[in-house]
Amino acid sequence: MAPLLLFSILCSILCSILCSASTHMAHDSWTGRDKSAHFVSSAALAYAGSAAAAHQNASPARSINIGFAFSISLGSAKEAFDSRTAGSGWSWKDFAWDVAGGSHRL
Repeated sequence: MAPLLLFSILCSILCSILCSASTHMAHDSWTGRDKSAHFVSSAALAYAGSAAAAHQNASPARSINIGFAFSISLGSAKEAFDSRTAGSGWSWKDFAWDVAGGSHRL
């Protein structure tokens, strides 16, 4: 596994663990209105990250992995932002849709 991908995954997991201790969790459903937006946004970010990596002469497999790591990192950061007091709360369901969208090319 590429060091950059491994680092991105570890950062996402660490952020997820730290934010899961938040008392401000979202109470949403698996099929809420925003789930399709999470899926499509993550897919678009993964594609953009892959394209940028391919433009920098990364191999096809490496560019897909970089795109996935980019997408999941931003999804994790968005959920961390939501977990603040004024936000809507951390949502594991939103994060799962982010992972599904980001991994559609794997």
